[in-house]
Amino acid sequence: MNILNIEELNQFVNLNIEDFHNTRLKCLQDLKLPKLLSKNPYLFKAKNLNIAGEYIENLLNAFLSSSEEKIFGDFLERLAIYVSEKTSDGFKSGVSGIDLEILRDSIHYLISIKSGSNWGNAAQHNRLSQDFSNAITRIQQMDRKNHPQAVLGICYGKVKTSYLHSYCKLVGQNFWFFISGNKELYKEIIEPIGFRAKEHNEKFEEGKAQIINKFTNIFIEEFCTESGKINWEKLVEYNSKNLDLESLRL
Repeated sequence: MNILNIEELNQFVNLNIEDFHNTRLKCLQDLKLPKLLSKNPYLFKAKNLNIAGEYIENLLNAFLSSSEEKIFGDFLERLAIYVSEKTSDGFKSGVSGIDLEILRDSIHYLISIKSGSNWGNAAQHNRLSQDFSNAITRIQQMDRKNHPQAVLGICYGKVKTSYLHSYCKLVGQNFWFFISGNKELYKEIIEPIGFRAKEHNEKFEEGKAQIINKFTNIFIEEFCTESGKINWEKLVEYNSKNLDLESLRL
């Protein structure tokens, strides 16, 4: 394996972490209030949220939590592929469900990359197994010199290496070591990931505050009584009213 140039790695991370922050901010700027109001109103009523601004902020935080995980997961995938290209002559895969391929010691590794261990539901796990099976069959037909091996690579977590069905599961330090040959890489990437983080987050928080204020004003006009109380019945109607069962014969 080739030795990874840490300075080049830092430059790659610095450039691509900018994309993460820009995408994160654009996701916020493109957001519309109806998308937030599709969140579970019963949950927030159970949490006794009665201040309009707090309600909007909680909706926004719930939305951002899921969207940021996806955006940052895409960044980690690009980073892992970059590391593999530099150290193992790996390459981004064009096979469905496979992110990265590496040829090493007569083994053709087919790697699907996830950010954390708690990814997907049962159907998505089954889909991954099927994608691996299809990819292995395809490689066996095209490449008879190398043995195909499916790998689920997870970027962070402390789960031990294991074999599930037809694939090997590598998590955290093990995954980064597998693609780079560097036992310390999982720690070395943390510093450049924080590149200009304070500056980016200040800009993001400013935009977030503007969105909360804007949406709160609209929400008060549409879903609060004249006395200022949240009209939960009207909010639930907006979120869930769709009665058509009476017209159907069930």
